[in-house]
Formats: sequence, structure tokens, C-alpha cells
Amino acid sequence: MELRIEVEQEEDGRWIAEVADLPGVLVYGSARPEAIQRAQALALRVLADRIEHGEEILETAKHFVEAA
Repeated sequence: MELRIEVEQEEDGRWIAEVADLPGVLVYGSARPEAIQRAQALALRVLADRIEHGEEILETAKHFVEAA
């Protein structure tokens, strides 16, 4: 399974990136690559936290893809 990162530019020029499959993974960046990088980092933190607390995670989530 792939974790899809949805990216769009806000009216104020900031970029927003979200991983819809992981609630709470929503970040802003001043540029598109920055927003994507922040979303990946936060998603990995969320997954690591779930593992540390014994929660079930998406076992097949091995990498990220950018949504078109």
C-alpha cells in the first residue's frame, strides 16, 4: 500500500500537504517540496509512535507517493 500525499497551494501562497490515511498528518510549507518533506517526516513520526504504543499500523505502507 502507498501513502498518498495530497498537495495544493493555498490562496496566500503557502503549500499544504496531507496524508489522508493518517489522521492529523497535515502540514504547511513555503514551497511544494518543503510541504511534501514535512508531510513525510510527520507521517513517519506518527507511524513510529503507533509502533511504540503497540497500535496496529498499515503493514504494507513502505513508501510515499505524490498525488497527481
